[in-house]
Amino acid sequence: MVKQQKEEVDLSASLAEVWRVLTDKEREVLRNNSTIQHFKRNELIYCEGDEPRDMMCLLKGKVKIFKEGVGGRSQIIRMIKPVQYFGYRANFAQENYLTNASAFEASVVCLIPMTVVTDLLMGNPHLAMFFIRQLSFDLGVADERTVNLTQKHIRGRLAESLLFLKDSYGLEEDGATLSIYLSREDLANLSNMTTSNAIRTLSTFVSERIIAIDGRKIKLIDDDKLRKISKMG
Repeated sequence: MVKQQKEEVDLSASLAEVWRVLTDKEREVLRNNSTIQHFKRNELIYCEGDEPRDMMCLLKGKVKIFKEGVGGRSQIIRMIKPVQYFGYRANFAQENYLTNASAFEASVVCLIPMTVVTDLLMGNPHLAMFFIRQLSFDLGVADERTVNLTQKHIRGRLAESLLFLKDSYGLEEDGATLSIYLSREDLANLSNMTTSNAIRTLSTFVSERIIAIDGRKIKLIDDDKLRKISKMG
């Protein structure tokens, strides 16, 4: 993990959702206790078993939350985009991290000590409701993905993952190319399949003119057909 760096940052813009429910005094507390940290591509942000001391907000870049499974095979649990909060659930549950987090690309993360977050939550019910809603939303997404990744066939799982990436990170200026470049292994880990199955299924989608591939770039050619495959499972 790279050394923490103190930097001037416009937290009112970066943390806008939380900023709106804070008082002027609470905003000053948050500003004075926030630290900005830079992570290189593929650098670990936290590891399974670590003590959760900070709430994190991704200001720039892309982050994956993943867990090592049987035989050393990884499963990507969640993808983080700016400006989402992460890394705080374990502290609320009074346990160490059950997952790992790493940067997909060079990323900038704002860290706020959980002691500060807890004090703010105890004095501000609007802030508490914000995180209750966030945790509830994340649980709903996790429940749906659990069913999809265990019951859908390979084609359905991969189609869903491609649409998930589109919804999460959007498209490039051409309006078709995903604005995140994953290795085949990462795409497989996101879709709960082996890398070889991901490669074969991608090739099938290319031959069916559903997508086009240029290195790690994936272009969605037939969005409707992709959604149909995902829905059918």
